[in-house]
Amino acid sequence: MEVFSIAKEHAPIDGLTISSHCSIQTEKNHIVYFSLGAGTDISQEMYPSMQMYICNGGKGSFLIDEKKVIVKDGDLVVVAGGSLCGAMSETGLVYTEVIPGKECKMNKIVKAGEVLQLKELVPYQKDSIVNADIASNDTMKFVVMAFDENTELTPHAAPGDAIVFALEGKATIGYEGKEYAIEAGEQFHFAKGGMHAVKANGKFKMALLLVLR
Repeated sequence: MEVFSIAKEHAPIDGLTISSHCSIQTEKNHIVYFSLGAGTDISQEMYPSMQMYICNGGKGSFLIDEKKVIVKDGDLVVVAGGSLCGAMSETGLVYTEVIPGKECKMNKIVKAGEVLQLKELVPYQKDSIVNADIASNDTMKFVVMAFDENTELTPHAAPGDAIVFALEGKATIGYEGKEYAIEAGEQFHFAKGGMHAVKANGKFKMALLLVLR
């Protein structure tokens, strides 16, 4: 395991759109990395279930039915099932598409069709870790967390594979006896059952996508 960057590993190539399956995708949860090169687009499509788009780098827009929303790195867009949705970019955009196989319970702070900056969804609390479940069902969970300085999650194992999205600040991830430095814009993969911990180096915010196989 190592720290990685979705934006760098899937850097846009002018004139091309590229989709790559995420390693934690399952039959129950569709998770794909998309790279839109400058001047490219993906035509509108409709899915029966809700979709989440996590922007990992660059800038672009989503056309949801007839509404156009501008997105950049760190943004989240939720699209209601039954809505037409397409994407486009003039300069290059990288994002993660998550389509849960089952209906999700959504946090009331999330409104379909709106752009939300992930790191703004949770505040810092003195000497505490603040957690907000954004979307969840019995096969997946998407969470945003804010760590006050020097707070930490003690070593534990998760019941499924997970990806950490560092949103703000820096932290040290302990994984299976090794330590990894991570900072905003980078990601880390936890395998199911892998013992891991997170310690903030100063204030730190992250999102976590957990998939239960």
